[in-house]
Amino acid sequence: MLLMTPGDEARIGQAIAAAERETSGEIVAVIAAESSTYLYAPVLWAALIALLVPWPLIWFTWLSVYWIYLIQLAVFAGAAALLLPRRVRTMLVPASVKKSRAHRRAVEQFLAQNLHTTEGRTGVLIFVSAAERYAEILADSGINALVPKSEWQAIVDDLVRQIGSGRPADGFVSAVAAVGKHLAKHFPPGSADHNELPDHLIILA
Repeated sequence: MLLMTPGDEARIGQAIAAAERETSGEIVAVIAAESSTYLYAPVLWAALIALLVPWPLIWFTWLSVYWIYLIQLAVFAGAAALLLPRRVRTMLVPASVKKSRAHRRAVEQFLAQNLHTTEGRTGVLIFVSAAERYAEILADSGINALVPKSEWQAIVDDLVRQIGSGRPADGFVSAVAAVGKHLAKHFPPGSADHNELPDHLIILA
């Protein structure tokens, strides 16, 4: 999980509130520790390793089938335990799978945070999944139709760069401000404005 102090969380919340004062749109920022547990990965790799164990024992030792089987079980259990920690098991998963899982989690959060129900379809989600090293901006149809994909990607690239430099809070504050400028340009404040969604960083374990 990205290290965020209470002060960092307060800064990001203040940035969201400030950005939303200039627009009728809504911004939600979410950090997830991981987008999937990937618990199948250590089990799968441990099983593959354990399947290789009997062959050299059969060819180069006089051990009985009973002892070979016990050794195989011990290797499976030991390998699974070594590969179980989150950082290790995440490394075992192909990048394409991690990207797919993280994108799916982002879509789930877009819906869970009710960004698809905002007036004018102006909701924007800034999403980061720490374990997958993944960041994405999802925008509802009202604002997404007016902002080129390259603009969203530029914001994501800057966010990723700042996270990589050890400044995740600065990255979120900058991303919120940049998203807010796009919303303010196309959806300025109106007489019927009301804050529909929370103005704070949402952290998912």
